[in-house]
Amino acid sequence: MKAIIFSLLGWMFLPVMDGFAKYLSADLPIMQITWARYFFTVVFTLPIMFFFFNKQLVWSDKPKLQILRGLILLFANICFFYSISVIALAKALTLAFIAPLIVTAFSPLLLGEKVGLKRWTAVVIGFIGSLVVIRPGFLEINLASVSALGTGFLYGFYLIITRKLCTSDNPLLTLLITGMVGAVLVSLIIPFYWVKPTINQWSLMAGIGIFACIGHLFLILSLKYADASKLAPLGYTEIIPNVLIGYYFFSEIPDSWTYLGLVIIVLSGLYISRREKFLKC
Repeated sequence: MKAIIFSLLGWMFLPVMDGFAKYLSADLPIMQITWARYFFTVVFTLPIMFFFFNKQLVWSDKPKLQILRGLILLFANICFFYSISVIALAKALTLAFIAPLIVTAFSPLLLGEKVGLKRWTAVVIGFIGSLVVIRPGFLEINLASVSALGTGFLYGFYLIITRKLCTSDNPLLTLLITGMVGAVLVSLIIPFYWVKPTINQWSLMAGIGIFACIGHLFLILSLKYADASKLAPLGYTEIIPNVLIGYYFFSEIPDSWTYLGLVIIVLSGLYISRREKFLKC
């Protein structure tokens, strides 16, 4: 029960970060918002790690893979923050939900896992769900929608690398290195994009880091009490606060096609998750 509670709390906090990012995107560059996400996450995470979990922080056996993971997540965040600056939160997140499908599609090649016909069928149906949301040929395909799909694509590879690291590296160390990679790289280029924030914008930028830190810590805590495969379907609950935030703060009402695509993608992802769990038993 603790695992479920911690996981749900994590997925409830992260959409608040997205809401702050979308609000700030009206006045600040995407790269500056991305910098805030990483910089303040590291600022709040480091003390927690060293004061409460310092004994669990042992250096990685696979540092190159850790850095690659951090780079992939950085580009995924840039893509997602750009997409939500243009399109609705719910539409962007729905398209990003293709990540589990990407994991299944590439796991035979990168993880050496066998994927049967049923899971391949679920992957194809899931991608059809993304086409329902975008509706190529009926609506003009914009860069924001492509970026949202790119987020899911990149996040899928991020999850694949996470699977490779979970057997060797502590998840707390993985979280810390991921944050440091993004913070260092974006800090190098942020002077070229910097716009002087107001006090209110500074507080929201810090809030992005706080909610990212809290959300990911809850997700890490949930993994102490249950396997990742069992908790994976709970990630889809993120859409609930996402839709609520979009509606109440940005007057965004997803159309019926977005909901239909969401249902198709989520059901495909849930089937894949259930099938993987069954095959491991």
